[in-house]
Amino acid sequence: MDTKHLLTLAETYAAHIGRGLFTVANRVGVHSRFFTRMAERGECRLSAYQQAFAWFDLHWPSDLEWPREIPRPSKIKKKEAA
Repeated sequence: MDTKHLLTLAETYAAHIGRGLFTVANRVGVHSRFFTRMAERGECRLSAYQQAFAWFDLHWPSDLEWPREIPRPSKIKKKEAA
């Protein structure tokens, strides 16, 4: 679990849609201060991390490149199935 990866996804997505981290947290379905608290403390519950990461994987905009340094879950699953 790398909270830096999740924070990078949140910040990248927020910049792409022109909104703040509170809005992103609401879309993801986590507490509105989830990403700001994560940035301050560098920690979160595993279940919230998994929920947010899965949401980004499913809802990532097609016109925005997924950050290269972050493994994308759906691509990993496709490789395992092959």
